[in-house]
Amino acid sequence: MTLSEKISHEVQTLPEAIQREVLDFVEFLKARRCHVEDEAWTAFSLAQAMRGLEDDPDLYSKADIRTPHS
Repeated sequence: MTLSEKISHEVQTLPEAIQREVLDFVEFLKARRCHVEDEAWTAFSLAQAMRGLEDDPDLYSKADIRTPHS
C-alpha cells in the first residue's frame, strides 16, 4: 500500500467534518509550500539582478543627503 493509499484509507474512516479539516490542512500546506518557493525564487532573482553592482562606484555620498527644513 502506498503512502497516498494509506492516507486516503485513514481519511475515509473519519467523520465528514474531520475530513473537511484534513482538506483545509492539506490546502494550507500546499499554499505554504508555494509561498516558500516564491520567496526563494524572489531572493534568487534579486541576487541575480544585483550581481556585479557591488563593484560599481557610489553615485551619491552622505553630503548629497538633504534634511527637510522645519
